[in-house]
Amino acid sequence: MEPEQLARFGRLIQEKLAQARGELEEFERISRSQAAQESAEDRSAYSLHMADRGTDAMEREKTLLFAQRSDDYIEYLQEALQRVQQGTFGVCRTCHGQIGLARLEAVPTATQCIECKSKQEGLREAS
Repeated sequence: MEPEQLARFGRLIQEKLAQARGELEEFERISRSQAAQESAEDRSAYSLHMADRGTDAMEREKTLLFAQRSDDYIEYLQEALQRVQQGTFGVCRTCHGQIGLARLEAVPTATQCIECKSKQEGLREAS
């Protein structure tokens, strides 16, 4: 890949990394807020209905799931940034061919070309 293209993808990944970190911070803020609210409700003189508690638990679980997904995405973006810095960004880990630019623009964390990824997905579906 050309140095200009690597630099462009490096900037794209940095932007996505900043956005993902912001989302993760927001999920963590929401999680802290939910925990504080639950603590205050436990001391309340009024009891909550079981369905309300279930809904609250589901919301906490969903927030934690989103936070974990954001954290995983940040790791993938950091790995992609390392590949940009090493000059191996855009090289398929399976066939060592070039990953298409359109694929990299859509999924900058891609480590396989579309053909290898399709074959891998086909094998998963067959088993």
